[in-house]
Amino acid sequence: MRVVIQRVTQASVTIDDKVYSSIGNGLLVLVGICDEDGDEDIEWLCNKIVNLRVFADENDVMNLSVKDIDGEILAVSQFTLMAMTKKGNRPSYIKAAPPEVSIPLYERFVKNLSSKLEKEVLTGQFGADMKVALLNDGPVTICIDTKNRE
Repeated sequence: MRVVIQRVTQASVTIDDKVYSSIGNGLLVLVGICDEDGDEDIEWLCNKIVNLRVFADENDVMNLSVKDIDGEILAVSQFTLMAMTKKGNRPSYIKAAPPEVSIPLYERFVKNLSSKLEKEVLTGQFGADMKVALLNDGPVTICIDTKNRE
């Protein structure tokens, strides 16, 4: 799994000109799933996300997690994160898991993340044409790939 995590003061997903989901202070998590991903990747990544210390403490040091600040998470599926760009100028998505694999994994990821955050994680709509808006705070943007843990 590959994610791009952005610390935000607000973020939303709009589908067909209607706001589908929106959050205030928290994390926007863009999620890419490959065909090699499984429950071990989900468990490790969800622990990492909810405990990632990217929010300022009383001394203005990034020392608090989204859980510590009672923040929100918006998780949006994004297969383009699995793009391979080594050859030519047109990205290849051969590493992205097909919907029959990625949908159940994405759903388990959101459920696990919600459980660890102890509140509902909002989402986009898998496969929809989504407009994602955000106000990046900092800016703070972090990329994590479960295949590069060590």
